[in-house]
Amino acid sequence: MAALSAGDPSRFALTFLGANATVTGSRHMVETGNARLLVDCGLFQGYKQLRLRNWASFPVDPASIDAVVLTHAHLDHSGYLPRLIREGFRGPIWCTDATRALCGILLPDSGRLLEEEAGYANRIGSSRHHPAEPLYTEKEARACLERFRTVPFEQHFAAVPGIQAFLKNQGHILGAAAVTLDHGGIRITFSGDIGRPNDPIMPAPAPPAESDWIVCESTYGDRHHPPGSLKNELESTLSSVLGRNGVAVIPAFAVGRAQLLLHTIAELQQDGAIPDTPVYLNSPMATDVTDLYHRYAGQHRLDAGALENMRRMTRLVRTAEESKALNRKKGPMIIVSAAGMLTGGRVLHHLTTFAPDPRNAILLSGYQAGGTRGAALASGAKSVRIYGQDVSVNAEVITLGAASAHADADEILTWLDAAPRQPRAVFLVHGESGASDELRKRIERELHWDARVPEYRDSVDLRHKLTKAAKGD
Repeated sequence: MAALSAGDPSRFALTFLGANATVTGSRHMVETGNARLLVDCGLFQGYKQLRLRNWASFPVDPASIDAVVLTHAHLDHSGYLPRLIREGFRGPIWCTDATRALCGILLPDSGRLLEEEAGYANRIGSSRHHPAEPLYTEKEARACLERFRTVPFEQHFAAVPGIQAFLKNQGHILGAAAVTLDHGGIRITFSGDIGRPNDPIMPAPAPPAESDWIVCESTYGDRHHPPGSLKNELESTLSSVLGRNGVAVIPAFAVGRAQLLLHTIAELQQDGAIPDTPVYLNSPMATDVTDLYHRYAGQHRLDAGALENMRRMTRLVRTAEESKALNRKKGPMIIVSAAGMLTGGRVLHHLTTFAPDPRNAILLSGYQAGGTRGAALASGAKSVRIYGQDVSVNAEVITLGAASAHADADEILTWLDAAPRQPRAVFLVHGESGASDELRKRIERELHWDARVPEYRDSVDLRHKLTKAAKGD
């Protein structure tokens, strides 16, 4: 990447450092003549060649980055922060209060899991590295939280000298925001993850701010969510599995998805639509996140009665011993456990135990990034590799199409079309190549806007045009 032009105070440039041709690793760097600002700082997940970027040197010196602004707390947007600080970043991390609270749960949990996975790999000798080491530790993740600075939605603040910023509610999960930056009258908006207009839990996303440029997610840029409700989908699926005394294992993202599933299952049991069987939440992180819905009652659609019903219907699994004991139980029962793409966590042990039995079912409840175990299962894999061992998959695998917290292609277009005026261009990120390109074509055809799909390390002069990053910089 080109060096800063300190003598040019009007400089305003954007470089894409992640979430290109993938739904993970969101990292977008904005530069002025005297400052660097990173919008999101996420982990790469999925294919090995992407995960290796987490271990590579950051494309710029982290010490040269003046601040980070987070759209929301999911690890593909926030999970690299402890490593960035280890490598020298010392600036503030701007976000909403709810995002700070969620990161206070997610980041230490991520560090703890990274340590546990490295330790387990060392014990069984499954790593090619000797010894295997975590990307960062729980202690480093907790220390990272000291750098967070919170701001309310819609309040303008100086993210770095020369750049004013504000956040708009984006639905999706607690605290999720679109980020708008203004430098010298030129505005750029980063969508983050766009929520759904009729989400059962979260409010509809606010319209985009008036902007010259928009960086927009495209996770479901080539897809439409099914017209039916999650409630109907779960009723049909769970009735079948529980009726044959099976175990329904539901890998779920601990933030947002787990709460949506538990709320819907509780409603179904209360209505007598599915058998009254035990429902286990085996994710200490998801348990802590659920408690935050009481603190931020004004930022979601669940009332006190719905929260109490969900609490009453759910059995919490807190310790590792309780988690192991759960694997010795028989169906019928429902287990909701992280992680949503089967990239780690306690759900892997449940998969090892319950996937070989055809009476059971694995319910995939969200987007499965390429290269993850979840994507392999969604594609019909009959075995998955877990901790160096091949596990047979004879259980029924079901994808819950209505469970997504991401806008689909039509909903993204509706969100963009609500912008006060046409931007100079839309840059599509956070999507697989096919999804991003299909959305690009629809934006050009239906909105008649300039839409582009940038590659990793492409740069944009926000005063002019797209340019290619110099190779080897």
